[in-house]
Amino acid sequence: MKIVNSLKSVKLRHAACRVVRRRGRVYVINKVNPRYKARQG
Repeated sequence: MKIVNSLKSVKLRHAACRVVRRRGRVYVINKVNPRYKARQG
């Protein structure tokens, strides 16, 4: 999982990317291609 400053750029990588908020952190998750996982905060 990558820790990135801007999740907007990560979300645009793939159509299946979803932005999710968990425990005050923002995550990008992708069930189709888990390589695109990312965290912010």
